[in-house]
Amino acid sequence: MKIGFIGLGNMGAPMATNLMKAGHAVTGFDLAAAMPEGVARAETAAMAAADQEVVITMLPNGAILRSVAQEVLPEMAAGSVLLDCSTVDVESARAVADMAAASGVLALDAPVSGGTGGASAGTLTFMVGGSDDAFAIAAPLFEIMGQKAVHCGASGAGQAAKICNNMILGITMAGTCEAFALADKLGLDRGKMFDVVSTSSGYSWSMNAYCPAPGVGPQSPADNDYRPGFAAELMLKDLRLSQQAAGAVDADTPMGQRATEIYEAFVMHEDGKGMDFSALLPRFAARGRS
Repeated sequence: MKIGFIGLGNMGAPMATNLMKAGHAVTGFDLAAAMPEGVARAETAAMAAADQEVVITMLPNGAILRSVAQEVLPEMAAGSVLLDCSTVDVESARAVADMAAASGVLALDAPVSGGTGGASAGTLTFMVGGSDDAFAIAAPLFEIMGQKAVHCGASGAGQAAKICNNMILGITMAGTCEAFALADKLGLDRGKMFDVVSTSSGYSWSMNAYCPAPGVGPQSPADNDYRPGFAAELMLKDLRLSQQAAGAVDADTPMGQRATEIYEAFVMHEDGKGMDFSALLPRFAARGRS
């Protein structure tokens, strides 16, 4: 396929590279990032989108997505696909889908899970909202960039799935870090704590696959001084999106709200910015009961 790729940062660059290596012709645009080897450079987002079969975006937020959509949709051919892999608010995803429909373009919101490692390895999971026709066109690209793509429903459903998933992740990681800090103060060895919880009812992805305690369980950012696999500020972004969505539909999410507050304090007022989201463990370990 002929593919335009807009947003070639830490996630977009390896995704575009994998598409190029699979034989697709990829033209890229980014305001700041270097162009991956083998990806043709466009001078503007509109030029990257012109005459492409699929245009992929990986952008920081909903406002930028809306702005880029306004720029690129007039250049896109009828029946082509605007495939947004950003994590943004549900309202922006649906607004862009409406803009695309008015231009005769198919739209998918397809946020990802798997981080930069998954982007490089081509093992991302895509949570996809949009029409069956658009999903069928993009399906071969999902197979290159990821290991799984779930068609969650109509436009906005992909973002809804990502927001709910990451709200669970933020809550469970905060709880896991709290529990390790409590175990420390009760005199329980961290390795024994892991052996018990990872095989009993406290089992979770945060414990078993991404343990926040260094030297315990599989290798994780905790074993690399909490250098980010998934940065705390990105978790805060996703938690804020979850609470924005909850407010829009009058959903009661007290655990999600509390996790948002914890990460907000960690990132905005403590030393969490630039750290992995599992670095809540040393934060809790250093604190007393308030």
